Amino acid sequence: MAQGPPLPHRSDSLPDYQLTPPIPPKPKFASEPQSDKKSGILKKMATMDQLNMEISVNQEIESKNHYRNCFKTFHDYYLKGQLCDIDIKVGEKTFSCHRVILSSVSNYFRTMFMSEMTESRQREVTIHDIDESAMEKLVQYAYTAKVQLTTENVQPILYAASILQIEMVAKACCEFMKKHLHPTNCIGVHNFAHQHNRIELIKMADDYILENFLEVVDTEEFKTLPIDLLEKLVSSPDLNVENENQIYEGVMKWVKMDTENRKCHLGKLMSKIKLPLLSAAYLLQTVATEELIRKDLECRDYVDEAKAYQMSLASLVSNVRISENTRPRKSYAGVLFCVGGRGASGDPFKSIEVYDPRRNRWFQVSEMNTRRRHVGVCCSGGLLYAIGGHDGTKHLKSGEVFDPALNTWKSSVKPMSTPRRGIALACLGAAIYAVGGLDDSTCYSLVERYDPSVDQWTMVANMNIPRGGVGVTALKDNIYAVGGNDGISSLDKCEKYDPLLNKWTFIAPMNRHRAGAGVAELDGYLYVVGGFDDSSPLDSCERYDPHTNTWTFVTGMSCCRGGVGVASLGGQMYAVGGHDGSNYLSSVESYDPIEDKWTFVSSIGNCRAGAGISYASYTSTMLISCGICADGRMPTI
Repeated sequence: MAQGPPLPHRSDSLPDYQLTPPIPPKPKFASEPQSDKKSGILKKMATMDQLNMEISVNQEIESKNHYRNCFKTFHDYYLKGQLCDIDIKVGEKTFSCHRVILSSVSNYFRTMFMSEMTESRQREVTIHDIDESAMEKLVQYAYTAKVQLTTENVQPILYAASILQIEMVAKACCEFMKKHLHPTNCIGVHNFAHQHNRIELIKMADDYILENFLEVVDTEEFKTLPIDLLEKLVSSPDLNVENENQIYEGVMKWVKMDTENRKCHLGKLMSKIKLPLLSAAYLLQTVATEELIRKDLECRDYVDEAKAYQMSLASLVSNVRISENTRPRKSYAGVLFCVGGRGASGDPFKSIEVYDPRRNRWFQVSEMNTRRRHVGVCCSGGLLYAIGGHDGTKHLKSGEVFDPALNTWKSSVKPMSTPRRGIALACLGAAIYAVGGLDDSTCYSLVERYDPSVDQWTMVANMNIPRGGVGVTALKDNIYAVGGNDGISSLDKCEKYDPLLNKWTFIAPMNRHRAGAGVAELDGYLYVVGGFDDSSPLDSCERYDPHTNTWTFVTGMSCCRGGVGVASLGGQMYAVGGHDGSNYLSSVESYDPIEDKWTFVSSIGNCRAGAGISYASYTSTMLISCGICADGRMPTI
């Protein structure tokens, strides 16, 4: 990623004339004789507090327990069959009730009793298709505001509450069922909710299946999964799997549970599976050889499209079509690391923030050992490296490495030859390239290659021109260096490095001069985002096509961002923080290349510019399992 150079009366008193309520005369119990009648009244008034009543100065009386006592009396009447005016017959059982009580909790009964319906004039009303026990529970609720839910009675009570339009009970049933969802019952809950049009319960069940898909596939209930729900699941970017193979295997299992009746759905389902993201070996050896796939022309076409996409990644063909099916699902897309940088105080950060696309949240992991701004970062071999930068006092040539399995940083990286900030890192294979950078007097063209297996830096060919605040990324088998500052002005010049020839070659210049821009590879293209020209931060973005050696403007960001961090994740590109010319930023935007559109996502916890941003293949689940969030929560910042 790219790192930029340092950033440049009214009174409330009671009026005299306002009248106050008269003060009632004090009873003269001792000095004035009272009649027995008056004395009895006074004694009763003296015990009002014991009746939980309050008397205001204008003699209004309020009983705190009136409603509770009334409903207790109504319940006693119900239990004794007194003053009842309606008999509700359900199955073989009859409930003698009070119309006013039933209509107060049920829209169904309110409409029945207060309209011109025949039932409004009848003493007995029969209700069909409701469980007797469920009806008894709902009548009990009408009088007591209490209902006992169990795993055995919740479905018939929910059904009856839905029919009788007792929404408080229906919602309580849905919440109860949500808390008791399990891989063995979630499909049944979905089917029940769909049958009775309980939209909120449908969503609860579907979200549970999305989160626990692999466990659901292994249950007996999986064979009852409706085709429309299965199609919805495999279409969702939120389906929680470790890889696309697991979705393919789940679909094939479902089809083969009733092959004759379900093979007609195979083409539709295969169109939703991200076949291009399967491993080449799995695609050729498992999917392409499956008999049901081979016999279905539509399925074979999808397999061929997947093969073409994978060949394009290997540079065997060009102009491949990018689609939703070439975009990883959030569960295995990985995470972003935001490392170091600085904010309004000017002091560099030690802190690290991690973005989880499934939850659209940033959370913290262990801090670095050293403060670093304008630091270079990248991932190699499952580890995150932070190299160089500035600690607020001096330029750094040291590096450190983060191990997610231990949630620790280790200062075990051998130092580079030259301390510098505004450096950028990129990986080709396991090797890490540290490109360009600057100190207070010099912009550098030098490039060093680090071999993690032997902890050794080696000088490779210098760039053709010095570049501080350069943007760097790997694309195919080359390293690209984009823009930067040569010590005099911002650059539009770009070049690429061929490790086989150990040589840098100029490519087409950008349309704008940029230093401190963010650079990332996405779908075989190189993108450059924001940065500074010689006078101000930029919001514009450009895309480089290596096949045509041309730069093209794409939609700009929502705001200017110099010193912005950029990385691609899950088929989208993220621009993190930066400086807009007046303020350090915490906002984050995501670019969709299919829609050519930027969208704000969750902001980082600290305003930062000059931070290092890197994609990592870890998932949030992996980080939790490693103890980073030992209680299983994803704490926001």
